[in-house]
Amino acid sequence: MWQIINGTVVNTATVLAGSTCGLLLGPRLPQRYNRIVLHGLGLVTLGLGFDAAMLDFHDTVGRYRTEFGAGRTFGADLALIVVGCLLVGGLLGTWARLQERIENLGDWLRRRFAADSPANVAKGFLTSSVIFCVGPLTLLGCLANGAEGDPSLIYIKSLLDAFSSIALAATLGVGVLFSGATVLVFQGSLCVAAYLLARGEPTLGIALMNAVGGYILLGTGLLLLEIKSLPLANYLPGIFLPPLVVSLLMRLGWLGA
Repeated sequence: MWQIINGTVVNTATVLAGSTCGLLLGPRLPQRYNRIVLHGLGLVTLGLGFDAAMLDFHDTVGRYRTEFGAGRTFGADLALIVVGCLLVGGLLGTWARLQERIENLGDWLRRRFAADSPANVAKGFLTSSVIFCVGPLTLLGCLANGAEGDPSLIYIKSLLDAFSSIALAATLGVGVLFSGATVLVFQGSLCVAAYLLARGEPTLGIALMNAVGGYILLGTGLLLLEIKSLPLANYLPGIFLPPLVVSLLMRLGWLGA
């Protein structure tokens, strides 16, 4: 089991360590510097979201077009899957009241551990959880760690997350610290799933999970830039839908037709 989740355990530790440093550093920074750091992270997050939702998606279309023997509509077919998963995921998350539950969790964490407002704790927790757990390094790293016992990609991600968590905790507060639990549970689950189900190369469904996550990253960037506050937690179920949809369409013979 250790060979499956060792990268995730290290990643969780770096997030906790970086968040702790950020919490110690944050009160010493003037508010104008915190704002600059937050907006800088927002710009970077927008870039990562665009990369996953657009550029990586374009690469995915080219990579799997030949395998599925699809015609010129293959890219449009995959785009419809991504959009459908994002929207259905949003409806499922709204039905399950995920955003409300995370905000309630933020209230509970504040009362237990922090003096910050519930909204700030929930914002820090959700924002950092999305940043740490969505993106190509997360998915590909978990696949390599789980299916092949190779944690190298997650180790690289761990180093990046360490610096990100310092900046996030310094600006968003203690909620970032608690996102370490999200990293442990989410990435650990992906690694175990990769070990059980996804040996070898990433499947089309896994690749489209990255595209759906890219759009959620774009929303996170807008939140950090204070442009638009979206109920991002409600869209999270959409990340897990592409493998199911792709498998179903393949069985029906509809994919790429």
